[in-house]
Amino acid sequence: MYKVAFIGTGAILSSHLDAVAQAGDRVELVAAVDIVEEKVKAVCEKHGIPHWFTDSAEMLATVKPDLVHILTPPFTHLEIIVQCLEAGAHVYCEKPLCASLHEFDQISTKEAETGRYCSTVFQWRFGSAGKHLKRLIENGDLGRLLVVHCNTLWYRDENYYAVPWRGNWATETGGPTMILGIHLTDLMLWLLGDQWQEVYAMVETLERDIAVEDIAMALVRFEGGTLAHVVNSALSPRQESYLRLDFQKATVECSTLYRYTNKHWTYSIADQMTHTDELERWRQIEGGDVMGSHAAQLGEILDSIDAGERPFVSGDEARRIIEFSTSLYKSGFTHQAVQRGSITPDDPYYYAMNGQPK
Repeated sequence: MYKVAFIGTGAILSSHLDAVAQAGDRVELVAAVDIVEEKVKAVCEKHGIPHWFTDSAEMLATVKPDLVHILTPPFTHLEIIVQCLEAGAHVYCEKPLCASLHEFDQISTKEAETGRYCSTVFQWRFGSAGKHLKRLIENGDLGRLLVVHCNTLWYRDENYYAVPWRGNWATETGGPTMILGIHLTDLMLWLLGDQWQEVYAMVETLERDIAVEDIAMALVRFEGGTLAHVVNSALSPRQESYLRLDFQKATVECSTLYRYTNKHWTYSIADQMTHTDELERWRQIEGGDVMGSHAAQLGEILDSIDAGERPFVSGDEARRIIEFSTSLYKSGFTHQAVQRGSITPDDPYYYAMNGQPK
């Protein structure tokens, strides 16, 4: 049994509480931290958490957790992650993991020093339907992937951005590209497997009174020739998360909002195509009907800790989305295509998503 602690008790708390509950006797939730004393005390009393703190360093020294869930605003992540790793705890951190490639590389250095690992919350990779499609792609069953649409079309009004840390580069790290669309974009990058090669983007603030973008659109070229279209919006009244992948043999689509199960995925072929037997086989999703959830990801993190191995969504698997997002922003601000691997420590975008380091 691993001792688990939460740092932060905000809106995402319920998902992490559910994940811990589903882990059963593999974990024990021993502490919670929040800078607002009344809030953390109420949370601990309601959910039977034995210890509360208003200081993360004090919590780490007192209860010595094995795994810490970080649920705080983005601008606080780096300092808390480093603090937890140095205290000997593994980390499961809400997205976005950090504010820049520079911060990510600092985390990687600290992992190497401590022998502990930091995982990003990207639960969409862990649903049965996503894993099923990943296997089909890797086996070549669907033929070559040609065209992808990856659209996070959400709606966030002025009240959403009234929270002090939202809407600012220094505290939120970015707009819908980093905060909203990052889940579906990460799922796309993981499913495709081929490394993206080039991104050309437009990044604008059209409607909200904020510093970060409220809409971003990008064209992406992948190593195998696949072309993708990515939209991240906070301005779309009819909300939808929509992923469409057009293969040589079939079109695969996922239409949902915040979560998916098997029913949200469809497989289609053109009327003139003849491989209907294959279509029926592709539609038979293996692995039951597992939602892409915090609980599913936590279970695999615990498996990795058991085995003494790096968890799946950490290291290079976590850095990829940070590099892609950084490149998208750089392209949007410079009005030029950006190549994968071109943002290095001599580039201001290595230190900040908007190229304006503090």
